[in-house]
Amino acid sequence: MPHAVFSELLLLLTLCGFGASYACLQDPALAYTLSGAVCRLTYPAAVVLNEKTTKVIEAAFQHARYPSVKGDKSIMFIGSVKYYLDNLEIQSLSIGRSEFDLHPGKGIAMEISNVSVVFKGTVQYEYSNWVVNISDSVIFEISSNVDLGINPKLYCGAGKVAADTSDCYLNFHKLHLHLQGDKEPNWLKKLFTDFITFTVKMAVKAQICKEINKVANILADFIQDTAEQFLTDGDISVDIGVTAPPVITANYIESYHKGLTRYKNTTAVISKSVFHPSQLSENRMLYFWLSDELFNPMIAAAHHDDRFQLNISGAELSEPLKKKLSGATPEFIRKCLQESGSPELRVWSSSVPHLNTSTSGTTVWAKASGNLYCGSQSIPILFFETVVVVTVTASYADKKLFLHGTSSQISVEKAELPLQNQLLLHETQLEFIREAVEKIGIPKVLSVLEAELTRLLDKQGADLFDILNTNILPLDGFVSIELDFGFPHHLLVEFLKKTLQ
Repeated sequence: MPHAVFSELLLLLTLCGFGASYACLQDPALAYTLSGAVCRLTYPAAVVLNEKTTKVIEAAFQHARYPSVKGDKSIMFIGSVKYYLDNLEIQSLSIGRSEFDLHPGKGIAMEISNVSVVFKGTVQYEYSNWVVNISDSVIFEISSNVDLGINPKLYCGAGKVAADTSDCYLNFHKLHLHLQGDKEPNWLKKLFTDFITFTVKMAVKAQICKEINKVANILADFIQDTAEQFLTDGDISVDIGVTAPPVITANYIESYHKGLTRYKNTTAVISKSVFHPSQLSENRMLYFWLSDELFNPMIAAAHHDDRFQLNISGAELSEPLKKKLSGATPEFIRKCLQESGSPELRVWSSSVPHLNTSTSGTTVWAKASGNLYCGSQSIPILFFETVVVVTVTASYADKKLFLHGTSSQISVEKAELPLQNQLLLHETQLEFIREAVEKIGIPKVLSVLEAELTRLLDKQGADLFDILNTNILPLDGFVSIELDFGFPHHLLVEFLKKTLQ
């Protein structure tokens, strides 16, 4: 049973990433009706993420493989110079500050100021005229001071939300080439260093922008692969492809996702989602909007995949039955608990559950069946079937998920004693089962779900983030989740080490 709904919460980690998409609608109103989930990343969140930009830029500079540069220059009355620069690599790097802005309807503007880089490499050169021919190979250094500008544009392409970083530029405030050992270079070397500076600028610029685009694509692929892994368990997966191009305003970036459950050879359909941008505010760092039309197919798939099952045995079963119920224990159950070495209760969902969210919470309608076994008996002493209606609310604090349930209807539809082939009709016995479901069964299911979902979230890395002030708000037909967060610096470092090594 716990595995059945884990995908609902793992959506929180991945929906603002990139997803597969077969069609990107240009009509926002139509796209809203087809969106099972929406993610809104506000300006304060972008500020936190921008603080990590320098690490990505550093990686782009340091991981770039700079091409060899060769050329020649003929100067009237002086002669000709041929050169070949090789093994160009970064010796030292420091980055000043990073700034960004959101341009409504266009994209993101990023400026990295005061990037100081020292390159090192080898140069071979040959000077010749009608009198002499000189050739040499020396180590050189290039010291530079650069401002870097990138204007990424988000769009629907290649089956996902993509980032176009082709609008990339470098402004060189300084670029000097020094040949090893030449504090006072002669006129020939001065001439040589002067006329290849422009060539080096172009080579560095092209390679840096190329590497930034490469890192952006690696990040996109990493996020998409992670999302697909998070939202796949056995035969159940969720298509979080986008339904429309992302929207950028001065205050937030918003993306719209399908949220279609896939189970074996079937895919759910969402056509009546109730999303509207006015349902989310801009006061918190991150918002998730999740439709009932996303959750219901997910729960149905979990039911068909036999995920809603729970076994309780031993003292975990017998002690609550003895202490938590007000009614008298039926004799056949009392005898089972006392004389059996290990009584066991097996419960499962016997029809597809259904939920509906309102301002009071998410109300779940479910039909559950159970068998009570005594000892090693292969035939249960009791079979029962109940209809349960429970309103559930959720909260997240101290890196743990909490579920709170209030039952509004519990009825025993059927109860029988299989060993006697006899229906259980006595009202006090039926009331005992109903009370046991209310006071023991429902709290037990919720506590197991809490622990298992928290464990699964931690397994995917949720505990590594500082998730702050989380509010999970049930509204009419959807759940809104709002939170602040702190991005763990070491996760970015580890990602860059793994992907760029």
